[in-house]
Amino acid sequence: MAFILLLCTGISGIAQHTLSALIKDASTKAPLPDASVQVTGTAKGAKADNMGLVILSDMADGPRQITIHFVGYKDQDITLTFPRNNDTLTILLEQANAEMNTVVISSTRNNRTFQNIPTRVEFINGEELEEKGNMKPGDIRMMLGESTGIQTQQVSATSANSSIRIQGLDGRYTQILKDGLPLFAGFSGGLGLLQTPPLDLKQVEIIKGSSSTLYGGGAIAGLVNLISKTPKEERELRFLVNGTSAHGLDLNGFYGQRWGKVGLTLYGGRSSNAAYNPSGQIIFSAIPQFDRYVLNPRIFLYFNPATKLSFGVNTSFENRIGGDMQYLKGHGDSTHSYFERNKSQRLSTEFSFDHQFNQHSSLTIKNSVSNFNRAITIPGYTFDGKQWSSYTEIAGNTHQKNVEWVAGLNVYADDFKERPTDTFPKRSYRQNTIGGFIQNTWSVRPWLQTEAGLRGDYIINYGLALLPRISALFKITPRLTSRVGGGLGYKTPTIFTEETERVQYQSVLPISPDSNRLERSYGVNGDVNYRSRIGKLSFSVNQLFFYTRIDAPLVPDTLTGPVYRLTNHPGYLQSKGFETNVKLAYQDFKLYIGYTFTDAHLNENGVIRENPLTVRHRLNNVLIYEKEDQWKLGLEAYYFSTQPLNDGTTGKAYWTFGFMAEKIWKPFSLFINFENFTDTRQTRFDAIYTGTITHPVFRDIYAPLDGFVINGGLKLKL
Repeated sequence: MAFILLLCTGISGIAQHTLSALIKDASTKAPLPDASVQVTGTAKGAKADNMGLVILSDMADGPRQITIHFVGYKDQDITLTFPRNNDTLTILLEQANAEMNTVVISSTRNNRTFQNIPTRVEFINGEELEEKGNMKPGDIRMMLGESTGIQTQQVSATSANSSIRIQGLDGRYTQILKDGLPLFAGFSGGLGLLQTPPLDLKQVEIIKGSSSTLYGGGAIAGLVNLISKTPKEERELRFLVNGTSAHGLDLNGFYGQRWGKVGLTLYGGRSSNAAYNPSGQIIFSAIPQFDRYVLNPRIFLYFNPATKLSFGVNTSFENRIGGDMQYLKGHGDSTHSYFERNKSQRLSTEFSFDHQFNQHSSLTIKNSVSNFNRAITIPGYTFDGKQWSSYTEIAGNTHQKNVEWVAGLNVYADDFKERPTDTFPKRSYRQNTIGGFIQNTWSVRPWLQTEAGLRGDYIINYGLALLPRISALFKITPRLTSRVGGGLGYKTPTIFTEETERVQYQSVLPISPDSNRLERSYGVNGDVNYRSRIGKLSFSVNQLFFYTRIDAPLVPDTLTGPVYRLTNHPGYLQSKGFETNVKLAYQDFKLYIGYTFTDAHLNENGVIRENPLTVRHRLNNVLIYEKEDQWKLGLEAYYFSTQPLNDGTTGKAYWTFGFMAEKIWKPFSLFINFENFTDTRQTRFDAIYTGTITHPVFRDIYAPLDGFVINGGLKLKL
């Protein structure tokens, strides 16, 4: 009996085997410490060490199914048959968010994937654009304004013209790009947000903090790059119809397809609204009456796998008028006579040529020409002008195993001509800039990647601006990463600011290089990003800190008359604070919580004044339920703290709430959105103007004016 037991023990020993495996990231090949390996149907399992190595012993003969798991990555099931050779097996795990893993960011100029960029970039992908499009299909104001650290500031009570404020800095310090080209600047910037529909976009990339090294003047607070859709082999045909309880209607369509060496995208849209106020007690329109037509055709030529060309045209024609509701309804008289009309035409071109010399080097040539006409009319005064601008860039890219270089030259011309309607001095100007840049991206170690750049811009009449910039990505662990960066920036002075837009540029004296100079800045930011999983609950936390200082900021001084002159302030404007973003996901539910603290003030020889219209505390809360290809439900709550106003008073704190639902079928979906269903309005708790209704002086708009609005519609995919 003892002999039989000994024999069985020997046979059992012979039948036991060992599995040795290295668990790594599929894209970076970095080891994944603490990854778990489990033999399906048993209690046998083990965790990887700091090098990603895991060892399972006592594996019995025969096929065994094994599951490899790591937080933030897709589980992988493999079947191994024992006995097998004793080689160490390498197992590559892909990140759980496949879409994010393949997203390529172009705003940093190195076309790297999202996870491997040293510069901190936030992006809004196509799916999120669709969700935000349910709420505001006609423009991108709401889409951007719901991000932490970004405030969409309405600068006109009656026309609804708006700008983007990033981290407490005025809208002129944010550069808005379309496919990397500066199509929205100067006179055309005030309406850029209102005239850009989301259906035409593939993704939106946002860099907060100084980005002038990459794109020249104007990107002091950051930049927003709107990336257009490109054609695919499979036809994309979409239509969107949206109506609102505020008498608005949006009709949008997009078509895209590629046939071999030729591709085409075409966007067309019409948005309109009747003059609207949410209460009969309100004298002035909360939403102006407008009609807008947008048509954006773009053709793509693929000469060969290494060479492609694209050419597109962006057009927009709009007539909007707001003001006294009686006047707008055709019942105006000597008392009810105030209005503000904005009539604009936008025509711009986009040209891009890309050639890949070999697998290591490429060349890109870009050009845009933009013509923008706009006339602003109020009783007794008209500001009428035309802006021509052009941008040309040639850039080369070369990369080896761990190093990538980008260098280029560009020329930017901005020519504004005022068509005077009175004897006031003309505000026409011409600004030409010649620039060059070079940038290096270096994978120093698997855990460290750096990006350093230098730009030199020579601005005619204003001199040379040298703009260094550096950033770094630290992959501390697969769950914990950090980015730090900073750089210099500048802004060329023009009369087009938020303050002058509020007064329709009336009585604003011209800018002159003899009396004005460049606004110069420096800024730094750093973040820490952590993600993990507890059972079916995944979560991530991103903590960002920022600081920006602008020397000699351009501010309006009131002279006699009143006449306004924009002068360079002898002090500096400083903005500092932090953003906290938390994301929780459990099965079909996602919860986003964001908090922004901003301290922005103007310092003049120790005398400190808060920057007007800066929300010190802001809270974003979004809960989403999504059943794939069936339902989307969203509940939002936003808090805005008190904020200082230009007249020396303080705006009141407020909350807004919204609810969105979408039912999805394969070819189409129906959506409805209850925006601001608690009917929060500035006119309910604060005045929007002083003076008389015939000659109103409008105060700052810091809260919604339109109140509770329901919109809903149909999305069709063919």
